Amino acid sequence: MAFDGVHWYISVGFEVNSQTTALTQNSLGIDVGVKHLAVCSNGKIYPNINQTKRVKKLEKRLRRLQRKCSRKYEMNKIQEKGGKFRYVKTRNITKLEKQIQKLRVRITNIREDYEHKVSNELVRTKPARIVMEDLNIKGMMKNRHLSKAIQDQRLYAFKQKIKYKCEMYGIEFIEADPWYPSSKTCSACGHVKKTLTLSERIFVCDACGISIDRDLNASINLSKYTA
Repeated sequence: MAFDGVHWYISVGFEVNSQTTALTQNSLGIDVGVKHLAVCSNGKIYPNINQTKRVKKLEKRLRRLQRKCSRKYEMNKIQEKGGKFRYVKTRNITKLEKQIQKLRVRITNIREDYEHKVSNELVRTKPARIVMEDLNIKGMMKNRHLSKAIQDQRLYAFKQKIKYKCEMYGIEFIEADPWYPSSKTCSACGHVKKTLTLSERIFVCDACGISIDRDLNASINLSKYTA
């Protein structure tokens, strides 16, 4: 049983017969990131849900309520002996906090629903295997410029959904080595660039001259990955 601050949830475990699905011989590489949730080796792109007007509007409303709540706390703080302040929680503050929690849950549910829809669509293409990078999320979160965007994108949660759905369909799920240079390797000739900055969105091969979207190039390389 769990409580998210608004609703109570109860989980029930049960056994189901594993599905027997006829799979294709395709290998699907998936490159995840902040600009797009996922770019696939078959050319399919799934945009960042956090960049939609709907989520942006809710995020803006959330920030406004949080600022309002902070001001209420400041207005109701009491200075005690020794100079320390004690914050008094009024009915208005309690009401605001409930609104904030409800909005947070709503935003989380939107993201969760999107992750399920995308992961369902991916496994229903019935590839023989799906390959994703074994991302170092903790390391990525250390970048203060990207930490908020990475947290909102929920890359780990998205990967876990794909992983367990692959098991349901009998699809092989592979995590590429974190040091595999999927972004720096040319998907056409295999040449590996020495350097590739984050600002370079188009991959241009120094050897064969091919020009291709950076994320698409990475996803194609992931589809070819062998441990």
